[in-house]
Amino acid sequence: MAFKDLREFITALEARGLLKRIKAEVDCALEITEVTDRVSKMKGEGNVALLFENVKGYKMPVLMNAFGTMERMAMALGVEKVDDVADEIRSLLRLPYISFSHKMDLVSLIPMARNALCFPKYVSHAPCQEVVIKDNPSLDEFPVLTCWPGDGGPFITLPLVFTKNPVTDKRNVGMYRLQKYDARTTGMHWHIHKNGAENFRDAKAQGKTRIEAAVAIGTDPVLTYAATAPLPRDIDEMVFAGFLRKKSVELTKCVTVDLEVPATSEIVLEGYVDVDERRREGPFGDHTGYYSLADDYPVFHIQCITHRRNPIYAATVVGKPPMEDCCLAKATERIFLPLLQQMIPEIVDINLPLTGVFHNCAMVSIKKSYPQQAKKVMQAIWGMGQMMFTKMIIVVDAHVNVQDEDEVWWRVFNNIDARQDIVLVDGPLDVLDHSSPMAKWGTKVGIDATKTWPEEGHTREWPDEIRMTDEVKKRVTARWKELGFE
Repeated sequence: MAFKDLREFITALEARGLLKRIKAEVDCALEITEVTDRVSKMKGEGNVALLFENVKGYKMPVLMNAFGTMERMAMALGVEKVDDVADEIRSLLRLPYISFSHKMDLVSLIPMARNALCFPKYVSHAPCQEVVIKDNPSLDEFPVLTCWPGDGGPFITLPLVFTKNPVTDKRNVGMYRLQKYDARTTGMHWHIHKNGAENFRDAKAQGKTRIEAAVAIGTDPVLTYAATAPLPRDIDEMVFAGFLRKKSVELTKCVTVDLEVPATSEIVLEGYVDVDERRREGPFGDHTGYYSLADDYPVFHIQCITHRRNPIYAATVVGKPPMEDCCLAKATERIFLPLLQQMIPEIVDINLPLTGVFHNCAMVSIKKSYPQQAKKVMQAIWGMGQMMFTKMIIVVDAHVNVQDEDEVWWRVFNNIDARQDIVLVDGPLDVLDHSSPMAKWGTKVGIDATKTWPEEGHTREWPDEIRMTDEVKKRVTARWKELGFE
């Protein structure tokens, strides 16, 4: 089912025992992070969404860890399990009347899937504008989190940032953290590789002095996920959200800028980014588990704030995994696998390990049918969108379960010849990568842990893996209790 707004999602979480209300007073400076970090790392039923109802110095509650398990992630997307979305995309790719070119083009494929249901619906009256503040709008009314002791200040951590490209007029929605400088200005941390930054550069190239922006906080959970998805530049995140939720996203025109935002958002910040202004942003305790370093970024100026009556402030905290953002990343891994397989058909499965923080490692299984195919797959992955940031790609044979990381590493440790099977390439790295001597680029490694064929230069005999016969396994299984085991 599609949730109409964040509140309906909260109600559903609580009804299933997946949300805990915190009534004791908690400080949004560091304390909320510490509580959330502990809960997000709990196993089983202890890992729940958190609604802090008594935030020190503020009137509004703070929602945390809403996406913090794969169960809640699936619930947010309206499915039993996240792979159900991938299965639907996979079924669409099999339709005979969709051309090969359209199967390669997510922009065309998604509207074909649900026709008009994918496209946003525009409304004139919106809950997000129940309260409109144009005179002296202030962020001081909102419990913006200071997450970690070394952070450069408080940060808005779950914002949907809306901009339009000045050349194409196409909308982009990205999730870029916003450091609060004062009541009416924040940083705008859009990385050089992101579409928001591209819109910003295009505005400057067009001779514009500013680019309008709107920030939605506290949206229907599908919209929040869509803002994090690694979509091609020309696909509208709100169309993708409509596909996922099986229902049009309702958008409304902003009060002071020429942009549309989700009508049921809890809070909307309207304003602009000056193309020539930079201010020091950071450090920030990031999803890598390290502080991302301070640097100069554009500045967002707030002209107007609108919100619902009695708004809920939605936020997240990132740090050493596992945390909530891991589930968002795992959803992307599963949902986009069919499209990755469409481009690289030999791929069987992929695992982006949590400890690799999404862009540092990819474990890939392939159906190997010719020599050096693993290296071809590495290069293909490095050439695909945000996969270009992957610092390490490990390729194994089709029968290997890449979701079992111990099995993958066993293959690496036993199967590789370092001279033949390790590939080093230079290329773009994620802006947050601190390990490379050069910012934004460095050396990446590919590891071919597949069985090496004679055609690949391995002239010695390759031994068989140790396996028990099925007959003996069945016999022992049948006698398991007799042998004294439960």
